[in-house]
Amino acid sequence: MLQDVADLDLSDCQGKVCVPRQTVVNKDPLSIPHEVMKAGLKLPLVAKPLVVDGTAKSHELFLAYDEFSLSELEPPLVLQEFVNHGGVLFKIYIVGEAIKVVRRFSLPNISKRELAKVAGVFRFPRVSSAAASADDADLDPSVGELPPRSLLERLARELRLRLGLQLFNIDMIREHGTKDVFYVIDINYFPGYGKIPDYEHTFTDFLVGLVQSKYRKRPTT
Repeated sequence: MLQDVADLDLSDCQGKVCVPRQTVVNKDPLSIPHEVMKAGLKLPLVAKPLVVDGTAKSHELFLAYDEFSLSELEPPLVLQEFVNHGGVLFKIYIVGEAIKVVRRFSLPNISKRELAKVAGVFRFPRVSSAAASADDADLDPSVGELPPRSLLERLARELRLRLGLQLFNIDMIREHGTKDVFYVIDINYFPGYGKIPDYEHTFTDFLVGLVQSKYRKRPTT
């Protein structure tokens, strides 16, 4: 699904939307360093489970700092280049035409000095969960400012068409030190909408709209 984002040109929408370089590893752990080198990925790398089945383990993230520690990971998984983003993630919920955005605390920035000194793989059990809400936090505007509405509307519209989905969410980050460079790091279909404010009204409006649309399309007699 991220490839559909990479194929978009949203340069006329008050921002640039990218996807981190990534690769999928299905083989044994010893093959991971070779797969990373073949894909040309740069450390540090975020490792995500390939299959999300609702269990706690499927929400675990790992951050790998060095090449030798990559073999400690357990495939199948997705390896994605880490992008500094000020420790804040935007979860964008799409419900038909409606768009809701919440802020969540995420992984902190990694400096070049830290990358040179730290080694190993670090586990993060539930990054950006509902308990990590940053909506009421006193955030630096350069980090916490929401992506432009026009950008989100265009992105949501394009993905609805390309993916054939009306219920999904986008995890987006702003590259640290920039105002308008964003990365989509994940897309989830039919996410848990109970995590967004007033989800009952939003979801009910969506269902009513579907029924009304179906009724309007019925042939008249």
